[in-house]
Amino acid sequence: MEHQQLIPHLFRTEYRKIIAVLCKMFGLEHIAIAEDIVSETFLLAAETWGLKGLPKNPTAWLYTVSKNKALDYLRRDTLFQTKIAPELNHTDEGHPETDIDLSNQNIIDSQLQMLFAICHPSISNEAQIGLALNILCGFGAEEIADAFLTSKETIYKRLTRAKEKLRSEKIKIELPPPGDIESRLETVLSTLYLLFSEGYYSASQNTVLRKDLCIEAMRLMVMLTDHPLTCTPSGYALLSLMCFHASRFEARTNQDGEIILYEDQDTSLWDKDLIAQGVDFLNRSAGGKQVTRYHLEAAIAYWHTLKEDTHEKWENILQLYNRLLQMEYSPIAALNRTYALSKANGKEEAIVEAEKLNLDANHFYHSLLANLYEDINPEKELDHLQRAWTLARNTNDKSLLAKKISSAIGRK
Repeated sequence: MEHQQLIPHLFRTEYRKIIAVLCKMFGLEHIAIAEDIVSETFLLAAETWGLKGLPKNPTAWLYTVSKNKALDYLRRDTLFQTKIAPELNHTDEGHPETDIDLSNQNIIDSQLQMLFAICHPSISNEAQIGLALNILCGFGAEEIADAFLTSKETIYKRLTRAKEKLRSEKIKIELPPPGDIESRLETVLSTLYLLFSEGYYSASQNTVLRKDLCIEAMRLMVMLTDHPLTCTPSGYALLSLMCFHASRFEARTNQDGEIILYEDQDTSLWDKDLIAQGVDFLNRSAGGKQVTRYHLEAAIAYWHTLKEDTHEKWENILQLYNRLLQMEYSPIAALNRTYALSKANGKEEAIVEAEKLNLDANHFYHSLLANLYEDINPEKELDHLQRAWTLARNTNDKSLLAKKISSAIGRK
């Protein structure tokens, strides 16, 4: 039974690492070979460990078997002998040197280089996220389909097309030249930002928060900022933003999985260590000359980690949202700005601004207006709550709104 619990965990943590190393060696055009080899290794582990028990070091066992399977494949395969071997280093005897480096440093380097390959400009943003989830995070097509509210078949086709694009474009697993890193890095950061966002508020699986997606995004961000060539102020700002949001994980949902709004959260559940890390990364992000949206969003998230409900806090948040919207308009950012406006200047002023947004198809919009009308116009509060309930897709959102509707009716 022990191996049945361990193998899925190791699949999630180690599968992606071995794939990245093998792909770096084989080339992205042979990614299917790498995937087959590593999948066979995990199948063998399930069979062998079930019969003989767990090895002393299960992770090392996986690495050793994967390495041996890859070497066996390389030595016997005709394609390797004719096309791949000539590109590898040769020994003095003329035989290809096919040792596979599964050291920790090479694993990290391979994943980082794979991240840049996946985020190549020729790949669509949608496909980049799917590839990152699949190759670097170990998610299957069905899990990715759940995350994007689509079918397994659609995701499978999307991944297949994206991998074919990687092959046809002959994209190599390597860091871009130093002069190109900065421009390519924006695509990488955007992909990781979207990956974290999907986990932080997921409409899939009736789950408001999918920590696994957020943790994967943060893991890749740490890897990015730890490397001297890819460590930038904007990267630190994004990692800071993730830390601040992640610090409220435990307070953000109740035991039934329902979302707890910011103003109702138990602040004792906020993770002080993550907040401190976020502050450190935010300070590091100040080293550049450019202020990005990640800097502004991280600063907004920082002010949200302060428990005191002061005018200074909300005025700072409001001004940061003003700058963010000038830099890059977003309906959700505009909604959030309106909430900050209500806290800083009062609900009446916020209602005027909110209704200008006219986001009638968005349930967050109606939820916000219901909040603003709560003490001003109970009829409109109830109307917006009911419209929000109708538009909400997530059952946990609907449950929360149903409770608010019941409470609003009880006050009438």
